[in-house]
Amino acid sequence: MTSNRRNFGQQALVGLIALQTPAMVLAQFKKPVAGTDYQVLDTRAPVEAPGGKIEVIEFFWYNCPHCNAFEPTLGDWVKKLPKDVAFRRVPVAFNDSFVPQQKLFYTLESMGLLDKLHARVFAAIHVEKLNLSKAEAIVEWVVKNGVDQTKFLKEYNSFGVVTKTQKGSQLQSAYKVEGVPAMGVAGQFYTDGTMARSMERALLVVQSLLDDLRARRA
Repeated sequence: MTSNRRNFGQQALVGLIALQTPAMVLAQFKKPVAGTDYQVLDTRAPVEAPGGKIEVIEFFWYNCPHCNAFEPTLGDWVKKLPKDVAFRRVPVAFNDSFVPQQKLFYTLESMGLLDKLHARVFAAIHVEKLNLSKAEAIVEWVVKNGVDQTKFLKEYNSFGVVTKTQKGSQLQSAYKVEGVPAMGVAGQFYTDGTMARSMERALLVVQSLLDDLRARRA
């Protein structure tokens, strides 16, 4: 995980976790404990999920190598989510240098291009080693990927996208996100790879929280 706020701990533990398969993680999983495996928010964060659905959020940063490594696992998990779960991604900004990539995500979302280009952004940064930290480089890259420059810039600089970046940063603060990737549940719960001891286990923590929320509704 990557963060500008917290050093994410011991390399030996990270190395051990990296060797665990999903089956091993599942076999070792015990019911998560509040304050250890996840945090309960003191004040509820706002949610956008429609009534009857439970919101799950992934907080991420395109430059984060751990977010890149987690993306395939997360993508497979999202495909299997039941209909009562509303999932969305929120790009973080620990400082102003993160904002261009925040705006990139929300522009792609507004233009209906996330399915086509979200994974490609990760690949461009982590495989092709491109620096997409500034607006100029981002525009050049999207144009090379078939996006109309005028339309992209109009949306990138729009009031709607700027508003979404501000709301995303406010939500990040509401969940007290200290590093990414991280998960938020129902405006009430927060976990990440450090608390859960791996992002695979963090997904199991999220699943347990979802089960508890459903049980309360029953």
